[in-house]
Amino acid sequence: MSARSLRRRLADESRTVLLGEDIAAVLKPGDVLALEGDLGAGKTTLARAIIRALSGDPSLEVPSPTFTLVQSYEARIPARHFDLYRLSDSGELLELGFDEAREEGVVLVEWPERAGGLIGDDVIRIRLDEEGEGRIAAITAPPEALTRIERSLAIRDFVEKTGWAGGHRAFLLGDASTRAYETVSLPDEPRVILMNSPSRTDGPPVRDGKPYSQIAHLAENVRPFVAIDNALRGQGIAAPAIFAQDIREGILLIEDLGCEGVIDEAGRPIAERYIAAAELLARLHAVDWPHECEIAPGSRHRIPDYDRDAMTIEVELYVDWYLPEMAGAPEDHVRERFARQWNKVFDRLERGEKSLVLRDFHSPNLIWRGNRKGHDRLGIIDFQDALIGPSAYDVASLAMDARVTVEPALEKAILDAYCRARMAAGAFGRPTFDRVAFEEAYAIMAAQRNSKILGIFVRLNRRDGKPQYMKHLPRIRDYMARALRHEALAPVHEFYAGIDVPAPAAG
Repeated sequence: MSARSLRRRLADESRTVLLGEDIAAVLKPGDVLALEGDLGAGKTTLARAIIRALSGDPSLEVPSPTFTLVQSYEARIPARHFDLYRLSDSGELLELGFDEAREEGVVLVEWPERAGGLIGDDVIRIRLDEEGEGRIAAITAPPEALTRIERSLAIRDFVEKTGWAGGHRAFLLGDASTRAYETVSLPDEPRVILMNSPSRTDGPPVRDGKPYSQIAHLAENVRPFVAIDNALRGQGIAAPAIFAQDIREGILLIEDLGCEGVIDEAGRPIAERYIAAAELLARLHAVDWPHECEIAPGSRHRIPDYDRDAMTIEVELYVDWYLPEMAGAPEDHVRERFARQWNKVFDRLERGEKSLVLRDFHSPNLIWRGNRKGHDRLGIIDFQDALIGPSAYDVASLAMDARVTVEPALEKAILDAYCRARMAAGAFGRPTFDRVAFEEAYAIMAAQRNSKILGIFVRLNRRDGKPQYMKHLPRIRDYMARALRHEALAPVHEFYAGIDVPAPAAG
C-alpha cells in the first residue's frame, strides 16, 4: 500500500459530484473503491457521481443499495455498487458476487469496514469527513492507482484556472496511443474538448540506439500538436482553436468541432464528404509549408522529414508482426530481402513532391460541418505526428481508409477529385502538378501505409490486448492488392503475393 495520500477540500455537494467525475475518468476494470465516513458524510453522493460518469448519463437513477445490498450498472466500465451497512455476516459479501464483480469491472463499496477484510488491501480508499461547512476527502491507494488519480486531479486543477471552472467532465474516447479525450461542459455554454496527452515514454532501443518512436518521428508531447494546429489555422484550415493549455503537463482545452463524421450510420463512406476531403487535401498541398512553425512566441517546433528511416521502420512492422502471425517468424535473409526491395521502391520517391503529411487523414479524424461552406465544412483533428513528406500519403490514407471500406469506384472518384482540384488551383509557386508522378507516389505510399497498418493491428491484438482491430485485416489486404498493381511496386510485388494466408482469429 502506498504511504502517500491525497486530500481534497469539498466545499459543497457540487464539489463532491465533481470529485466523482474526476475519479471516474481514470478508473479501470479491477478497481475497488472503499468509501468510508460517517452517516451523511456524502459516500452515496460520491458513488452516484462516479456511476453516472461511468455510464455517461448525468440523470441516471442511482438508488442507494442500503436494502438490496448491491446494484449493478452497465456502463463504459461495468460497475457494481455495494452498501454493506446492513450486512449481517462478512461472508455474505462473497455470496453477493464481489469477486466476480471485481473481475468484470469497477466495484464501489460503502461501509467497507463491515466486510471483515474480505475486500483486500489493494483498493482505493476514499474517506469523507466533515470540516466546517464542507468536507475533506482523503484518498489512499496502491501507487499505480494513486498516480492515475493524481493526474486526474491535476487536470481538474487546470480546468479550474480556465473559463470552464466547475465544468462537468465526461469521457469521450481513447485511441490506440496514450491520449484520451473528454468533454467539459457548463450549463448553457458550448462544450469543449479536453485532450489528456502526457509525455510519451520512449521504448527500448531498436536500431542505432534509438527507440521506434524516435525513428518513426512520433510526437513525444503536445508541442507538435499546438504548432501544427497554429500552422493549419493560419492557412484558414479548420483545426480546433486552443482555449487553454499546459504544454508541460500535456493538457489542452480545445474547440469542439462537432460530432458528425464522413460515414453513415451503417459505417459506409459518404461519397460527397470524401470528395470534399480530397479537395481539402489539394488545398493543403498547394501551400509551401515551412519546416518550422510557432508553438508560442519564442518557441518553435521543427517538423521532421518523412525520411527513409521512418518509412522503413514503419513498413517493417509487416515482417515484425503481421508476417509471423500469418506464416511464422521470417528468417533473417527474408527480412533483409524485404528491406532491400523496399529501398528500391523508396528510391522512386526521392524527387517527388513533398508537402505537409498529417499522417492519419481518414474518417475517425474528419468532422463534417454541413452548415459551413467550402473547405470549412471539414474539421481536422489528430495531426500531432505530422511530417514533411510525400503529399500522396494523406490521399492514400483517405482513399484507402483503414476503418471503412472504400470501393474501387469511390477510390477513383477521390483521386480524380484531388487531381482536378490540384490542377485547377494552379501551382502557387510550386512545381506544376504531375498526375503520373502523383499516381506512382500514391501507389507506393498506399502500399507502405497498409503494410504498416497490418503490422500495427496485429500488434494491438497480440501485445496490447485490443482484438477489435483484427476485423479490419481483410479490408487492408484488399487495399494492398490494389496498390501492388502499380509497376512501381514490382520489386516487392512477388514478396507480398507469396503471403496468402487467411487472417487469424482475434484473441
